[in-house]
Amino acid sequence: MNATYTIRDAKPEEFQTIGELMVKVYAQLEGFPKPVEQPTYYDKLANIGNFTENPETRLLVAVSSEGHIGGGVVYFGDMEYYGSGGTATHEKNAAGFRLLALDPDVRGGGLGKLLTKTCLDIARTEGQKTMVIHSTKAMQVAWAMYESMGFERALDLDFMQGELAVYGFRLALRKG
Repeated sequence: MNATYTIRDAKPEEFQTIGELMVKVYAQLEGFPKPVEQPTYYDKLANIGNFTENPETRLLVAVSSEGHIGGGVVYFGDMEYYGSGGTATHEKNAAGFRLLALDPDVRGGGLGKLLTKTCLDIARTEGQKTMVIHSTKAMQVAWAMYESMGFERALDLDFMQGELAVYGFRLALRKG
């Protein structure tokens, strides 16, 4: 399946479609707050392209050869713009990614891993020392994938988003 998808920076005309996909995916997560419970969060998802207005921040998209958007993720080359709760925005020599979402029709084919690897490759190219991410109990499939890729729980990055516990992870990208 990966052979038919390319990961690249999203084009502004794709931002709305990616935002709609993000809202749909996150709203369907069992145990995750619904739009009525966290409207500000879902507004950020719907307007996902706004993140690209920040320095060193990219919206990456997985696009099939037929033009289907299979998923997306926001990459942060400067943690100052990561926008989470907790201490993650103070991380130095670190990059992060957030808001990875896949079209339910393409889940299980390795596209989430491909988006994650692309973020890791960008961070390594930039010379970052660490990759920081967050997940929730509602995202167990992603959580397991991150751990299989070497991410380790980082309790110091945990925070509460309203009533939702959000768990931090780190991956060392280089020694030193």
